[in-house]
Amino acid sequence: MDSQLRTRLLWLFGLIFVFKIGTHIPTPGVDGQALSSFFNDRSQGTVFGLMNLFSGGALEQLSLFGLGIGPYISASIIMQLATIMFPSVERMQKEGEHGRRQITQITRYLTVGIALLQAFIIASQLEGQTTRDGAPIILQGGLAFRLTAMMLLSAGAVFVMWIGEQISEKGIGNGSSIIIFVGIASSLISGVNSLRYSVENEQITIAGALILTLLMVGVVAFIVYMEQGHRRVPIQYTKRMVGKKMYMGQDSHLPLKINSAGVIPPIFANTLILFPATALSFVSAEWAATARDSLTPSGYLFNILYVAFIVFFCFFYTAVTTNPSDLADNLRRFGGYIPGIRPGKATSEYLNTIITRLTFSGAIYLSAVCILPTIVISTFKVNFYFGGTTLLILVGVALDTMSQLQAHLLSQNYDGFLKNARLRGRKA
Repeated sequence: MDSQLRTRLLWLFGLIFVFKIGTHIPTPGVDGQALSSFFNDRSQGTVFGLMNLFSGGALEQLSLFGLGIGPYISASIIMQLATIMFPSVERMQKEGEHGRRQITQITRYLTVGIALLQAFIIASQLEGQTTRDGAPIILQGGLAFRLTAMMLLSAGAVFVMWIGEQISEKGIGNGSSIIIFVGIASSLISGVNSLRYSVENEQITIAGALILTLLMVGVVAFIVYMEQGHRRVPIQYTKRMVGKKMYMGQDSHLPLKINSAGVIPPIFANTLILFPATALSFVSAEWAATARDSLTPSGYLFNILYVAFIVFFCFFYTAVTTNPSDLADNLRRFGGYIPGIRPGKATSEYLNTIITRLTFSGAIYLSAVCILPTIVISTFKVNFYFGGTTLLILVGVALDTMSQLQAHLLSQNYDGFLKNARLRGRKA
């Protein structure tokens, strides 16, 4: 292992260690045991439960890093959509390094605003809440507690954003994705312990546990296969003159992924459905409880809406991020064309047909994986959340990190090869 890679790995693990320390620093004025009991009873099937999962249980303790990387991810998605919806932001993005720095700065300011809003909502909703035993969660509420929670949680969110940027710059992989990966991986440990507890108490047989384990391995292999799957559209380039040099034509391909939207559709769909369930969880009326139960992951209405929203956001996000007309124009600009397809509008329509079919296949794949936890829980009678958005994120981040690690190793070997070649040339 070369020294540069060793340094990057040390940065990566050191920053992860700092993040884990911050998840255990509590916010003043909160009864940790009462809050944990409240989350176990009331957060399942709500936005708070999803945020708690992504933060690795930090929100359950209302720790300094309770908001996790969520505000920064939300701000990044908003800015990404803004580049499509607003021409001024799109021009800013095309201004090169200066434009990207401006967008990064706006994203940071937007992160602070979202963090302050989320912290205020959480602090306001927790005030006056009690556990089933009547124990208050907030020891001393009021304006002072709200301001303190807003300041600490927002500062924690900004610090987590900084950790993510440092991981991307000095470590290995995408920093934001790594932080989410660490949070989800921490939460999965409790799921494994829950499965072991079910086997020990004969709630599930050993044969059932083995079948469940094989199912896990099979699903992971299926996700890896689908995430790496893509359609290769053949491309040919004509001869072209650049300055006084003639470049010969060559054959290539345009890779179009089956799942080009990634985990964005499940996250958007889950959040959109869980918002009403979260609001209803603070209403004590009987009708609210009935409506809330129908919007839990075990309810039929939730799964029907979940699949419908996943399909919608797959097509919406792909349409926002992938423009067949731009692809066709870029091919024509660089002298490329698809064999048998005329350049221009015909190429755009051909690519649009392929992208639509791939997006539909990707939406079916995402829907199948995301409703897997409901099938597992109802079939094996275990309270183990396996599959869905969490598993997609874990596998996707692992694949992306391994890809960047391999690219780094290849670049080091290539640099070493060139260095040796230069040295030999000098001796000659």
